[in-house]
Amino acid sequence: MNSSPLNIAIVAGGDSSEYEVSIRSAKNILNNLNPADFDARMVVISKQGWTVHDNDGLDYPINRHDFSWQSNGKVRHFDAVINSIHGTPGENGILPAYFELIGMPFTGCRSFASALTFNKFHCNQVLKNSGINVSPSILIRKDHTFDINNIIENIGIPCFVKPNNGGSSCGTSRVNHPGEILSALDKALREDREAIIEKLLVGTEVTCGLLKTANAREVFPVTEIISKKEFFDYEAKYTPGMSDEITPARISAETARSVQNLSLLIYDLLDCRGVVRMDYILVDKIPWFLEVNTVPGMSPHSIVPKQALMSGLSLNELFSILLRDAMSA
Repeated sequence: MNSSPLNIAIVAGGDSSEYEVSIRSAKNILNNLNPADFDARMVVISKQGWTVHDNDGLDYPINRHDFSWQSNGKVRHFDAVINSIHGTPGENGILPAYFELIGMPFTGCRSFASALTFNKFHCNQVLKNSGINVSPSILIRKDHTFDINNIIENIGIPCFVKPNNGGSSCGTSRVNHPGEILSALDKALREDREAIIEKLLVGTEVTCGLLKTANAREVFPVTEIISKKEFFDYEAKYTPGMSDEITPARISAETARSVQNLSLLIYDLLDCRGVVRMDYILVDKIPWFLEVNTVPGMSPHSIVPKQALMSGLSLNELFSILLRDAMSA
């Protein structure tokens, strides 16, 4: 890369239940970046403030006017940002819009694509109108009236109740009986002002990471997910031993290609950028879209780093590609 290392901020934290997951992702990225290429620091963003963790072990406030910081009387600037915030404000378009406004290069999807993909219901409607298989769903807003009988008639039981804007399955419930709908909605609406009630799809859960830049395209091997819980919830995702993640998935080469090709199509339809991960349920070998993760986990136990390694990419190489692309845009 450059003769001198690039000054890189890895933004982490956020304002959602995924705060700790984001911190773990950022630490793993930081530990895997080559210091000859990158002079990287973690910047923790939350409602309490924006602070950069400097190499001297001290924290310094970020100047939000231009995302600079000051130590020893010297103003310091970053060359680019790695977005590692799961949930708000990193994954829902707010932080990408800020970086666009100040002209700071950053990895990941731009603000509109981030906002659209974070809203499960509206993202699904866009894809449904493009001929993509998505599960039937109903949107419920906090303090709005709804008819449980209408939910049962149109969606059926069992079903899933999820926060409409969120990730890592926080606030998500599987509803097996009509009497569980109200408590599931209450749980989801504690995470978000909107909830989505989605028809249960029965099949094999798989996920596919991929990236596209001006000069590179990499579609990672498909991973099969087997949760030891009732579904792939927060505990199953982040507790060792609570799920089996098998890469490559135990599916035919033809089915794997269909998942990878569909992921490329959806990537373009939603105008994604950088590395993302698409989740599906295979119903009779046909992929049904669940959601797209525009800031996928990057912790040592996360799926995308493992898929990337299987494709021959280290985290340093992966983010070298993404940062070069962000800075050339």
